[in-house]
Amino acid sequence: MPRPLILTIDDSKALRLFIAKALANFQCDTDEASNGFNAFFAIERARPDLILLDVLMPVMEGWETLRRLKAAPELADIPVIMLTSPADRPLIAELLTMGAAGTVMKPFNEAALLEAIKPVLKLKPAKR
Repeated sequence: MPRPLILTIDDSKALRLFIAKALANFQCDTDEASNGFNAFFAIERARPDLILLDVLMPVMEGWETLRRLKAAPELADIPVIMLTSPADRPLIAELLTMGAAGTVMKPFNEAALLEAIKPVLKLKPAKR
């Protein structure tokens, strides 16, 4: 069985690196994109099993990226966990209604990230 692919879409390189490092302890592959527009190129290269998507980004906002993903029949079934900030609280219910599989509030630690992923994607610990 192939390893699941997790795509992180966030304009913060530091956050993308943090997530990749947190997921390095599990049997999965990671990819990244700096905004929603570039994410579609990454999705074209390799279809992810899960997307971690920032709400507020330049070029294409996360909510717009989510809307486009869920509107595309071939992409609509990819689970998306939204990376939110306290300022995004009023949007959370709408994001879930739009099809987000869950949310995780920034700043978050590794445990909170894994807790958000657990109901959506089964991660196996990496073999040591």
